[in-house]
Amino acid sequence: MDRFDAMQAFARVVEAGSFTKAAETLRLNKTSVTQLIQQLEARLRVKLLNRTTRKVQVTADGAAYYERVVRLLAELDDAETSLSSAKTSPRGRLRVDVPSPLARFVLVPALPGFHAKYPDIQIDMGVSDRMVDLIGDSVDCVIRGGEIAEPSLVARLVGELPICAYAAPGYLQRHGTPGHPMDLENPHHRVVGFLSTRTGRVPPFAMQRGEDERITVRGHHVLALDDGNAYLAAGLASLGVLQLPTYMAREHVTRGELMPLFDGWRFDPMPLYLAYPPNRYVSAKLRVFVDWVVGVVGEIAPPGARPRP
Repeated sequence: MDRFDAMQAFARVVEAGSFTKAAETLRLNKTSVTQLIQQLEARLRVKLLNRTTRKVQVTADGAAYYERVVRLLAELDDAETSLSSAKTSPRGRLRVDVPSPLARFVLVPALPGFHAKYPDIQIDMGVSDRMVDLIGDSVDCVIRGGEIAEPSLVARLVGELPICAYAAPGYLQRHGTPGHPMDLENPHHRVVGFLSTRTGRVPPFAMQRGEDERITVRGHHVLALDDGNAYLAAGLASLGVLQLPTYMAREHVTRGELMPLFDGWRFDPMPLYLAYPPNRYVSAKLRVFVDWVVGVVGEIAPPGARPRP
């Protein structure tokens, strides 16, 4: 038995809560992972995991051992990355999950530069606006717009996205141009709803003019979506008024496909966070990816002075 492989397999099973998921992230078959855990338990003469047909639970001894194993693996990784060659050329697989518009408009177009600098890092990028179980899905980090609801996660503010209201010329021809945000409460107008993955609800438009005038507008929607790219497509199809990060709308405004609305009114910027589990060691490959994201996002939306506690 390779003790390092066995400890790594045990830690991944605890984090994923599943032998199958752990095997997938380790690129091993389930039988091999099972055998490694059994050999480790036999060597330690302690039961580390309770297995049922539905789930895997760590025992009290297993939980204590896991904390030691995570620290040991982190120290080993740190020892390897302290070598000059590892510092200059991080390597390995990195699993990340990012919002679909951010991937489409910002990150993917910039990736050639990242891979030119770090050719040995393989990025497996999940592209979605859904909530991701970082530990259960064995994801190294996620990037999400809005406040991070899980207080246990380590989160870094990487940018604050300016927001504006937009509508397609076709929509404005049929419904008229709203001169004031409250015009959207008129049944004659429509907004496109964006479904929050956390609440399942459509948040209102919250806008401010000057220092004292602040309003909240819900409007009327006949379509609500939970994907950023589909949300943008609905606006381009003249299905209603949108509230969009300006980076998503910029090209369409230039081409005359979207028109900005409500001059003089402003939205609160959307904070953009990168988050990872507190027990996930920040490896060299994750560290350089985080720094790269901060740089790329900073070009379109530098972070303000609102760090997360």
